[in-house]
Amino acid sequence: MERSTYVLASSLALLFLFWQWRPLGGTVWDVENELGRTLLYGGFAFGWLLVLVTTFVINHFDLFGLRQVWRNMQGMPQSKLRFATPLLYRIVRHPLYVGWFLAFWCTPTMTLTHLFFALVTTAYILVGIQLEERDLINEHPEYAEYRRQVPMLVPAMPRDVSGTAVANRARS
Repeated sequence: MERSTYVLASSLALLFLFWQWRPLGGTVWDVENELGRTLLYGGFAFGWLLVLVTTFVINHFDLFGLRQVWRNMQGMPQSKLRFATPLLYRIVRHPLYVGWFLAFWCTPTMTLTHLFFALVTTAYILVGIQLEERDLINEHPEYAEYRRQVPMLVPAMPRDVSGTAVANRARS
């Protein structure tokens, strides 16, 4: 019930934040160019779509703690999920967080309040990634190799830091 309790508590905290939100005033940037605005709104929409799609790619019900609660209610023992890297997870290790970053930062009008929210949530996610990856390495030893091969947040060419690919090419 740890995961479902966390999801519930964080959702309640977010609802409280929305309810108590007070604008700080001031504008950091305001993109007036139509193409720029369209691109930023597109990034915003893509971010939310990426968040939604990613939750289903990685097991939506496990992510929100529903699978664990269901198994407990059925009197079934908890089972570990095997380590897998579905499509999005072959591009970056944390596509869900990439979606959140796009949703928070892609805005044609950035106010001081929005900037504060984006900075705090970005910091929260970056700290969370470090804790999550530590736990993943402990839970799934193969995660360490995956971590060396796939970039954390910014898509790039897959990398082989061990030099194996270079050595194999040299032998060919």
